Amino acid sequence: MELIEKLNSKQARLGVIGMGYVGLPLMVEFAKVGFKVTGIDLDEKKVALINAGESYVLDVPTPELKKLVEAGLINATADYEVVRELDTVNICVPTPLRKTRDPDVSFIVDSVAEIAEYLKPGQLIILESTTYPGTTVELILPLLEETGLKVGEDFYLAFSPERVDPGNEVYNTKNMPKVVGGVTASCGKAAEALYSQSIESIVTVSSTQVAEMVKLLENTFRSVNIALVNELALMCDKMKINVWEVIDAAATKPFGFMPFYPGPGLGGHCIPIDPFYLSWKARLAGFEARFIELAGQVNSSMPHHVVNKINDGLNNFSKCIRGAKILILGVAYKNDIDDLRESPALDVIEHLNAKGAQIRYSDPYIRSFNLLDNEYRSVDLNPDTLEQVDCAVIITAHKSFDYELIYRHSSLIVDTRNALGGKKDSKIISL
Repeated sequence: MELIEKLNSKQARLGVIGMGYVGLPLMVEFAKVGFKVTGIDLDEKKVALINAGESYVLDVPTPELKKLVEAGLINATADYEVVRELDTVNICVPTPLRKTRDPDVSFIVDSVAEIAEYLKPGQLIILESTTYPGTTVELILPLLEETGLKVGEDFYLAFSPERVDPGNEVYNTKNMPKVVGGVTASCGKAAEALYSQSIESIVTVSSTQVAEMVKLLENTFRSVNIALVNELALMCDKMKINVWEVIDAAATKPFGFMPFYPGPGLGGHCIPIDPFYLSWKARLAGFEARFIELAGQVNSSMPHHVVNKINDGLNNFSKCIRGAKILILGVAYKNDIDDLRESPALDVIEHLNAKGAQIRYSDPYIRSFNLLDNEYRSVDLNPDTLEQVDCAVIITAHKSFDYELIYRHSSLIVDTRNALGGKKDSKIISL
């Protein structure tokens, strides 16, 4: 196969559509082994930053990106016409949910329509965006074959689920095993040949549908288990049992148990969204995914539980939420990253706003954000800030927070992450 020869000799020109948390790290890994890679994104600001060698993604250090840009291995553009010059194209665009919790695949469709306009014989197209089983062959394949080219003969089409975990210091794009499924055997081999140039381990499955389902199983597994432990937290709260102590003790069992931890709700680009892609597809097949739906209900109730805890704590001090000064500690969806997507902190803030609270927040990774037409800016975490508020709420347990400072200078703390290590004190309200 000519494409495989070009990949093995590093003569192939690669392209990545979508310069976010998935696309930019992938592009960097391809370039690090010697490929010339073009990033495509309609956001002109991202394009300009990449071409200047400036990274806006935590997992991609600016010096590393700058070196690759200056070496002529990476460039970015907003013009899809560059597709005609590429040998491979990876699609890494968002796949959100509509308000009805139906999949919104419009970004995929728009990207594929642009690719089809410039599709040429010998090209490899790989979808990495998380989606429902069947998307690649039911949605993408017909759009590409409308050009008159035949899959497996004239061009190659595959699916490979992204497995990015922002801020993970152990696993990254290079050492995370890459699952690959091709529409045909030759498509699978072409995708293997691409990824094996820069990624340590490739796991080939029999079809794109299997590869699509793999990603959804991974995230549904986490969603359901987090829901279980969140429900356990609600149960233990009623029974006056420390759920954190229960989990830690259970985790000493060397087999048959994996610890999950409760929290203020789900966040990130995958777990709050991906399981509903699966349940939507299951409904079309006449199957009701009850575990997924129930897990969604439990997890989405946690921000309300946090607000109730704040209300209980304020009541203990003869105060109410309306007019209370509340400091949210950490708005990123998980520790030590700058990612706000689907963060439960946003739901907590929205509920508190509706009840008339005065909200401030502190997060060293997110300096500002907009919510419901309001702009919020991070405040410094210091004694004055803590002493001026009626309640401090730990939503994200960043390592950089000084928890002794928070403990000493707060009159009331709602600790949703056990960040204070189970301190027993009348001013601490645990999840």
